[in-house]
Amino acid sequence: MPPQTTIAPGADRPLLPTIRRFLPDLWPSDAPGMKLRVAGALLLVIASKLVQVYGAPFALQGAIDGMAGSSGGIARTPVSLVVLLILGYAAARFGSTLFDNLRNTVFERVGQEATRRLAARVFRHLHQLSLRFHLERRTGAVTKVVERGTKSIDTMLYFLLFNIAPTILELALVVGIFWVKFGWPLVAATLVMVVAYIWFTRTVTDWRSSLRERMNDLDTGAVAHAVDSLLNFETVKYFGAEEREARRYDGAMRAYADAAVKSENSLAWLNVGQALITNLMLGGGMAYVAWGWSQGRFTAGNVVLISTLLSQLFRPLDLLGMVYRTIRQGVIDMAAMFDLIDTPSEVTDAADARPLAVARGHVRFEGVRFGYDDDMPILKGIDLDVAPGSTVAVVGPSGAGKSTLARLMYRFYDLTGGRMTIDGQDIAHVTQASLRAAIGIVPQDTVLFNDTIGYNIAYGREGATRADIEGAAKGAAIAGFIERQPDGYDTRVGERGLKLSGGEKQRVAIARTLLKNPPILILDEATSALDSRTEAEIMDTLEAIERGRTTIVIAHRLSTIVHADQIVVLEAGEIVERGTHAELLRLGGLYAEMWERQASEREEAEAEAEAA
Repeated sequence: MPPQTTIAPGADRPLLPTIRRFLPDLWPSDAPGMKLRVAGALLLVIASKLVQVYGAPFALQGAIDGMAGSSGGIARTPVSLVVLLILGYAAARFGSTLFDNLRNTVFERVGQEATRRLAARVFRHLHQLSLRFHLERRTGAVTKVVERGTKSIDTMLYFLLFNIAPTILELALVVGIFWVKFGWPLVAATLVMVVAYIWFTRTVTDWRSSLRERMNDLDTGAVAHAVDSLLNFETVKYFGAEEREARRYDGAMRAYADAAVKSENSLAWLNVGQALITNLMLGGGMAYVAWGWSQGRFTAGNVVLISTLLSQLFRPLDLLGMVYRTIRQGVIDMAAMFDLIDTPSEVTDAADARPLAVARGHVRFEGVRFGYDDDMPILKGIDLDVAPGSTVAVVGPSGAGKSTLARLMYRFYDLTGGRMTIDGQDIAHVTQASLRAAIGIVPQDTVLFNDTIGYNIAYGREGATRADIEGAAKGAAIAGFIERQPDGYDTRVGERGLKLSGGEKQRVAIARTLLKNPPILILDEATSALDSRTEAEIMDTLEAIERGRTTIVIAHRLSTIVHADQIVVLEAGEIVERGTHAELLRLGGLYAEMWERQASEREEAEAEAEAA
């Protein structure tokens, strides 16, 4: 097995570095239209705050003072002016709401575009990672990390731009008004209140974040187990393990529920503390102005002005706790996704890599060595020459390294020694895309997309026409089966192709490879999972598509490779025998022993079938 590696927990990432890494998605250098939208949204934010701070509170203060009379109650304001001030107050409130919604409309495209870019970048990188990475990780867990990370970007953009920045602007405006109209005591009290609020919110939220992280880990584990269990539905059924799986999933969900209860209960303490700080400030500020009114320094409307300004300031401050929690959670989710992006690709194109040029399809293995780890070598110096247009079979006991050869040809892993060439070109110095375009494979376990038969065949070559697909299906001897289906080529194959039999899936895989039409073909135990009758039918098809191609057949059943131009016998990662079928039988070595054993097994199976 490959060595296990882990991704560092996203919560270990500092807040500011993660946000700095995320900001380029907000201001993309190649999208001036997006920059214009961001600038427009920020202008609308400023307009909204100016109307909210200077419009509504002062209009309401003027109306109250007009109704109560000036200080001492001597002069009174005309009713018409009072009415106009009240209407102005309502208009200012409407204007603030209007600007906020226009801002959201302008900015929505920015958030969605940033999410799209980030999601596409992560998805592309996941496909560039090595086979080792994907074998070591549960698909459900990886997709959950990507889902949370991409969803967090839109939320992060919204709160950073439209909550934190406007709150800072509003605080500056309110402090300026308090300084001019009420003096330094109210300014000092407001600043102390804001600092105390932020400190308390951050302290409690950091505590809650650890609870939230634990809850997320348990959620990810539960989802990963559920996906893994459902993907292995048949195995669960084979061993009657439905109740066992249900208990295991229930245990994972119970642990998640306990963590979720602790996380949600901690929210009550945060809300109570925040409310205490803000209401102390509101009561103290209004009491200070009321005392000043009794001294003749302030008007009755000033009490309303203080109440309105502080209430408006409290609204984003009340949300600040939720915003900080959301941003912290967003940083955790995005950091986990950035860890995926930062996972280095084990197999990369060389700096001087060029496209592979296949003229004849001459494949050579020269002293090929490979192991998942230095202490566990799989291949120990393989030398093999596959002549253009010939068929070479690789056989041997399980664990000898047969299928590893196919993975190395595709460069799913890099060699630890030696080299592999195609027409004299070292595959380590050609582009991976061109290498894989030149090789076709019919694997032992054919996994199909949960789509139609036509889609799965067409996957062999992008842009294939319907005529191309039908031609490939005929070449794979599956066209008749498809045409008998009610939906024809639009017949859906189900999850991993489970609606099709083993032979039908193999023929779809053959058709897909025929459509690709590669000069080099690998048959990786393509019939080992089939019954003898189906195997015989498919062998005729496989032998037909081998003609004119350089073919490497990896086989367990020796009866399927007697036609090969050369047979190579692997044992413990080394070539122990090579030759034609007849030559190896005459040699009387490992191949002959394997042949006799399989022949005996076939005879016993036939005898049992006749007796039944």
